[in-house]
Amino acid sequence: MNLILDIGNTRIKLAVFQEHTIVESSVADPKKVGKEIAKLQKKYTIKNVILSSVGELRHEDLKELSTFENVVTLSHAVKIPFTNKYKTPTTLGVDRIALVSAAIHQYPSEDVLVIDAGTCITYDFVDHKGVYFGGAISPGINLRYQSLNTFTANLPKLEIAKFSLIGRDTKSSMHSGVLNGVLHEINGVIAEYQYKYPNLTVVLTGGDTNFLAKKVKSSIFANPNFLLEGLNSILIHNLDE
Repeated sequence: MNLILDIGNTRIKLAVFQEHTIVESSVADPKKVGKEIAKLQKKYTIKNVILSSVGELRHEDLKELSTFENVVTLSHAVKIPFTNKYKTPTTLGVDRIALVSAAIHQYPSEDVLVIDAGTCITYDFVDHKGVYFGGAISPGINLRYQSLNTFTANLPKLEIAKFSLIGRDTKSSMHSGVLNGVLHEINGVIAEYQYKYPNLTVVLTGGDTNFLAKKVKSSIFANPNFLLEGLNSILIHNLDE
């Protein structure tokens, strides 16, 4: 069995896979991730681990990983199942590498746009030949709310709420600006790609998936576990080599 560790900007996700099937997943407090790993070790026979980190993991928690048979730390140097045409491959985030790997594994021979709506909203495109070109990075929903509060004198800090086109007061105007802005951005990006790649497959993932999925105009595949599945596919790809 495989253990997936995704160290994000704001939280740590853990998942156990039996081959390509997810068996269990959880979100851990960074200070308790060592205990969570130990608990999973007792529950499952785990031999292989992949660690993906855009955040920080304490040194004492890394000690837990030494007990596993195979440990892969994801970086630009790890073997990946696609051709990387990104001009600065060493700066490509490990989360984006994992998302593209998931696209290759689940939608082979297709043009795929992966949209990850988390702390940042990332757009990553891989074509039907398995060639990755790049994409885009923009602020996520919470970052947009936070920036309005941080860089102005009087605007409050808000979180996702019901919204409409026309805001009737300051708060509803902020909700309209942030949430309609994100939706118009996503719909616009999808439309641009669909114009160039008519048979485009679109995958939406990330922490804001459930909120956005029903509001995006285009036909999409919503999968909150897409990154975890991509990490697992990279782990298997490296074990098979």
